[in-house]
Amino acid sequence: VDAAGIAAHYGSVSAVTFAAALAFATTVGVAAPEAFLPALVAVLEIPGILIALAIAHRVRQGGSLRDAVAEVLAGSSMLLLLGGIVIGAVAGPAGMGLVAPVFVAPFAGVLVLFLLHLGIVAGHRLREVRSAGPFLVGFAVAMPLAAGALGASLGTLAGLSVGGAAVFGAMAASASYIAAPAAVAVSLPEANLGLALTASLAVTFPFNLAVGIPLYHALASRLG
Repeated sequence: VDAAGIAAHYGSVSAVTFAAALAFATTVGVAAPEAFLPALVAVLEIPGILIALAIAHRVRQGGSLRDAVAEVLAGSSMLLLLGGIVIGAVAGPAGMGLVAPVFVAPFAGVLVLFLLHLGIVAGHRLREVRSAGPFLVGFAVAMPLAAGALGASLGTLAGLSVGGAAVFGAMAASASYIAAPAAVAVSLPEANLGLALTASLAVTFPFNLAVGIPLYHALASRLG
């Protein structure tokens, strides 16, 4: 169950890592990444979590997969992502222009504040890295590198721009620490969430911000 919990975290997507990758690609690229990429965040939040929970339910008794699905679909992050897509589709470019000074212009500043907050949270978990063991720490670095390279390569093959492929690579490399913990806590209450959160939030998240995102962008630039 601990392995399934970790798989759920790494199979899902970190919306904050996505936002940081989008800001990076927009800043350094000659063209903005594709506008539909935020919709992929909402789509990719679900499958990895459900697959990991389904695997866990095959090897142990108890728990309700239905409760886990409901937790994922009814979670606040999913509600905001899907709700934002619907609102954007209804409002259109004209409606977006009216609220751009509130939501678009302050985006970079708000993202920095949120990253600082998450940095403090991750810092508190650094003491748990030692107890997690060297294998899990190595996994938390090797997994995003492999998944990010694969994501950037597949994004390029799919016809995404350099920035879009880089952001897609960052999405593949990221690990959820918001939606996944809630789903795992409901469906796998006996799983050790400390292991998954330490790996995803204290190791993978800062690694992607400091090293991973520039690497995925460099790979996408070379492939593109």
